[in-house]
Amino acid sequence: MPAFKTVALIGIGLIGSSLARVMRDRKLADRIVISTRSAETLKRAEELGLGDAYETDPAKAVVDADLIIVSVPVGASGAVAEAIAPGLKPGAILTDVGSTKASVIQQMTPHVPEGVHFIAGHPIAGTEKSGPDAGFATLFDNRWCILTPAADADPAAMEKLSRFWSACGSKVDVMDPQHHDMVLAIVSHLPHIIAYNIVGTADDLEAVTKSEVIKYSASGFRDFTRLAASDPTMWRDVCLHNRDAILEMLSRFMEDLSSLQRAIRWGDGDKLFDLFTRTRAVRKSIVEAGQEVDLPDFGRPAAHPVKP
Repeated sequence: MPAFKTVALIGIGLIGSSLARVMRDRKLADRIVISTRSAETLKRAEELGLGDAYETDPAKAVVDADLIIVSVPVGASGAVAEAIAPGLKPGAILTDVGSTKASVIQQMTPHVPEGVHFIAGHPIAGTEKSGPDAGFATLFDNRWCILTPAADADPAAMEKLSRFWSACGSKVDVMDPQHHDMVLAIVSHLPHIIAYNIVGTADDLEAVTKSEVIKYSASGFRDFTRLAASDPTMWRDVCLHNRDAILEMLSRFMEDLSSLQRAIRWGDGDKLFDLFTRTRAVRKSIVEAGQEVDLPDFGRPAAHPVKP
C-alpha cells in the first residue's frame, strides 16, 4: 500500500521533482499534487508527468493532502505556511526540506493549524542543478534525512514520516534544530560560501583573464565551480537564515586559515604535513561511510573524454 493517499509538493525544483519521481517509481502515493508560483515551471512539471494534478495556488494544492512537503527557498517558508494553512486538514503531516531548521520552524509554526502535525526535515542530498528537469529518483539513496521535531511531536506522525523517507532511500536521523544548523554550517554551508568566494576572487583578478581561468582550470578550481553553480536564491536565503552558525564557522575557519598562512610563511613543513595527513583521513572516512566514491572526478563521467 502507498505510504500516503495524497501528497502535495509545494515547490518543484531539484528536491521536489526528485520526490515526485521516487514516489512514482516506488508507489509511495496514490496521488501527487504539484504547486509552484511559476506558471512556466508548473507547465514544465506537467510536461514531464511529475504529478497527477497541478496548481499555482498552494492553498488549493494541499486540500485533502495527507502529506505536504514544502520545497522552497528557506526565506519563503513562512509565507508558504501562511498561504496553505486554510487548506490543511486535521491529521495531515506538514514537513519541509530546507537546510536551515531553526529559522524555518520559527517561520512556519505560527501558521500551522491545530491538528496538523508539523515535523521539519532536511534531506541531505542534492546537486548544483535546479528546476523540475534536474530531479532523479535515486537522489536520496543512501543519503541522510534529518528530522527536527518539536518536543511534543506526535509519535505516530514521526514514525510515518520516517518510513516515508526510508522508502525514498534515505537513512533517517533525529536532531535538535539548533544542533542541525551548526552541523550543516560546517559540512554544507561553509563549503559553499568558500566556493562562491574563491570563484568570485578568480573572476575579479585583473592579472588573469577570464579565458585563462576557464582554459587552465585544474581539478581543484573546477570542483569549486560546481558548488558555486548552485541556486543563488537558495544560498542567499541559507546565509541569511543560518547567520549565527555560519558566522561562528567562518570565524573558526579564518583562525585556522591564519594558522595555515603562518605555517606557509615560516616554512613549517611538519605542520603542513600533519594538517594534510589529517584531512586526507577525513576524506577516507567519508568514502568508507558510503557518502562518496573513491574514483577519479568523484565517479562523474567526463562531458568530453580525452582521447588517447
